[in-house]
Amino acid sequence: MAHPNVERVRAALAERGVAVDPVEFAESTRTSAEAAAAIGTTVAQIAKSLVFLAGDAPVLVIASGSNRVDTGKLARLLGAPVKRADAETARRATGYPIGGVPPVGHAETLRTVIDQDLMAFETIWAAAGTPNAVFETTPAGLARMTGGLVADVREEPKMGV
Repeated sequence: MAHPNVERVRAALAERGVAVDPVEFAESTRTSAEAAAAIGTTVAQIAKSLVFLAGDAPVLVIASGSNRVDTGKLARLLGAPVKRADAETARRATGYPIGGVPPVGHAETLRTVIDQDLMAFETIWAAAGTPNAVFETTPAGLARMTGGLVADVREEPKMGV
């Protein structure tokens, strides 16, 4: 029997017409690197779900596992000051623990932004409700299931020291 959070994600996906079979690992998939190692894929193909606050409103950003989110770009996109949500705020908004936040099935309806770099892949992997469960989808499928806005939110690498 799957963890109740995984079942919630499966149900939320089914409501959107998406039939997936989340994979639960014995080892952690909490970080992008751990997930990529467990799955046997690249870190860039991990769709990590991060919660930010745009003003007081929680926003879900689904970023490529190899990218950091540029809060300045995100603030300009959303038209409000942006900061990373703390673990308690993220859990309250999504209903899931950090490291297991899926792209769908949240406690609140969240505005969603998708890192455009994910669109370069044939398939990507997202968390499925726990820090050791994931599911495979396509970038187009991710955009459809979330209604997310695809945008450039990647922080550019720092040059120099």
